[in-house]
Amino acid sequence: MIPRLLFACLAAFTFAPGIAAAQPPREIKNVVMIVADDLKASVLGCYGDEVCATPNLDRLARNGMVFQRAYCQGTWCLPSRISFMFGRYRDKENVSLGQHLQTHGFSSTRVGKIFHMRVPGDIIAGTDGQDHPECWSARFNSPGPEAHTPGEYACLNLNIVTRDLQNRQSTRMPHRMFVSVKGDADGTEQPDYKSASKAIELLKQSPERPFFLAVGLVRPHYPMVAPSEYFEPYGIERIKMPANWHDDTDDIPKLGIAKTNNRKNSIGKYPDNQKRMWAAYYASVTFMDHQVGRILDALEDSPHRDQTAVIFTSDHGYHLGEHGFWQKSNLHEEVIRVPLLIDAPGMPSGQTDSLAELVDLYPTICDLVGVPIAAAAEGTSLMPVLADSTASVKSEALSFQNGTSIRTDRWHMMRYNDDSEELYDMHNDPGETTNLANQSQYAEVLKGLRERLRERTDHFTERKTQR
Repeated sequence: MIPRLLFACLAAFTFAPGIAAAQPPREIKNVVMIVADDLKASVLGCYGDEVCATPNLDRLARNGMVFQRAYCQGTWCLPSRISFMFGRYRDKENVSLGQHLQTHGFSSTRVGKIFHMRVPGDIIAGTDGQDHPECWSARFNSPGPEAHTPGEYACLNLNIVTRDLQNRQSTRMPHRMFVSVKGDADGTEQPDYKSASKAIELLKQSPERPFFLAVGLVRPHYPMVAPSEYFEPYGIERIKMPANWHDDTDDIPKLGIAKTNNRKNSIGKYPDNQKRMWAAYYASVTFMDHQVGRILDALEDSPHRDQTAVIFTSDHGYHLGEHGFWQKSNLHEEVIRVPLLIDAPGMPSGQTDSLAELVDLYPTICDLVGVPIAAAAEGTSLMPVLADSTASVKSEALSFQNGTSIRTDRWHMMRYNDDSEELYDMHNDPGETTNLANQSQYAEVLKGLRERLRERTDHFTERKTQR
């Protein structure tokens, strides 16, 4: 293997098409990657939310680069996590990131949920879910009681509030996605606390090899569980529903309408409970943020800090009533946009509007630690953007669900499997309230986006044909 410092020097003279490859000015040996679950970017303080308290992620943002426009490829847990861990848009035809790093002398450790786990099922059972064991040199699960946590339980779409531990919506039950629990205990029994504690334990060790430590936190994924103190700041009087929260589906094609929506689900009957959904989401985000802070503090106190890059992201975003929609598996902005924070020692801090995709994490991590990028990786290294926030490495981001979404600087088009479409001017209509796809004055815009989308998706079609 080429020594990392020598590789960094050599790589500084290589070029991607039209983009100089940037390298960190100091040697980075290790990467800590923290992945939240179902976390929409817009609820973090560093992304502009004025209600949700996320002091630790805000701290990470101040020290690193904030990607304002990062997008997932899969719109629910399983495909998204496969995509960024294999560095592929829609398949696993590559060596996984952890396995690739292991072949270059790294340890690769999983704590919690990185590949898909059923939440709450695999969390309650403490099982591996759909893990890829070859990705890891060590792995640790973090079981927890989830909806069965003692405390005030609410199933908000059924308007049920009780302290009874019986008959709670849990694994595979139809209303589990509207459950919150204000826990009686201090949170040490929760999976995210346990994952943070294991990560802290590992960071205190003196590893013989450079390490890739992937920590998967399950909040704010339902059930939204946190100690009751985390709910206290979020009374519903503080909650302002999104500007586009009223039913907004008349110009949205059938395949673009979320399966869980106010027309079909009883959550639509309870406006105050919709605000309580936001409050519970905020509470679980703040609890998750606290665990991130514990990990960051441990890293600061460790001998690894100056040689360790920290990456924080989520597998996808989430609907909390926008358009009358709830949950994920949808191509609208609330679902496909994710937080992405990268703190790389020696690289400048700041914010960037450069488009990024989660599939870019694989080559970026390889570049950070001076490991050659696997030839089958389809993403683009974000190193030029880490070096210069005004740099750009791509002109669009793709996402997939019942069709394909193409997101450019200004436009967002979704083309569904039945050829129906949505088109939004994201500069003038960031809430995606007016579908322009059927308006004649946007025909040329739509034509150009269709052509670009065809160019990109033909690549996937050709690959299937060649198998």
